Amino acid sequence: MQRVLVIDDEKMVRDLIAQALTRLDFSVDTADNALNGMAQYDRCIYDLVITDVRMPGVDGHTVANHIRHSNRDATPVIGVSGTPALLKGGVFDDVLYKPFRLQALIEKVTILTRTRVADHADVA
Repeated sequence: MQRVLVIDDEKMVRDLIAQALTRLDFSVDTADNALNGMAQYDRCIYDLVITDVRMPGVDGHTVANHIRHSNRDATPVIGVSGTPALLKGGVFDDVLYKPFRLQALIEKVTILTRTRVADHADVA
């Protein structure tokens, strides 16, 4: 079972993403802000991280940069924001614009986690 970390300060969005991915048989952990999310990421191994970009205090770019400077820097990151300009800069593997359709979320997650499984299979 693949593991996903969802970081969003909006409980409704966080719960919606977690519920959709759980139904697709992903193991999902959540965090309500970037600092908690980065701490969670450091404690566990994830196949994918989905993070809101605009959050109070530390933002999603900081989360993505934290991952890129970790020893698991290839972990895919999806940035989520209602402000498209905030998703620029190339730090995210893919982006979702709020409001997003669940089908768009599922497609992006499926593509990024399949790629990750294929990468691991090449190593084995």
